Amino acid sequence: MQQCHRIVNEIIKSLEEKKLCTAAFLDILQAFDRVWHDGLLYKLKATFPTPYYLLLKSYLTDRYSQIKYNMENSDNFPIHSGVPQGSVLGPLLYLIFTADIPTRNDTVIATFADDTAIMARNENPQTAFLSLHTHLNQLEDWLSNWLKK
Repeated sequence: MQQCHRIVNEIIKSLEEKKLCTAAFLDILQAFDRVWHDGLLYKLKATFPTPYYLLLKSYLTDRYSQIKYNMENSDNFPIHSGVPQGSVLGPLLYLIFTADIPTRNDTVIATFADDTAIMARNENPQTAFLSLHTHLNQLEDWLSNWLKK
């Protein structure tokens, strides 16, 4: 709800100040499945004391998956990305992983889990568009570096 209010307030401010508000609304496809374990561990190590880091590392590493179809099981295959969904830690780990998402002084970003809104306000439509476009390019670079397909 808070992020919705934030977006609405930005639009209202734009109207009151007679500015154009450009926006992009993003939903990252399978975002929780694309959290790259090595990247997350890198960020956890930089953020948490060693005992907590080691505990979370043990939670994420040496995970395997298997597919069962018509009473047949596939071989086990290692999982190198994704946070365990349905767990208490899943959303927290995703938030930690995305905490360094690019921000800019000339845009406003509102995130809720894997949903993101980016807004730029300016009297000049070209300037508002350019600010938004630049932020989206930076976000694309970040996503290319940190999310795995």
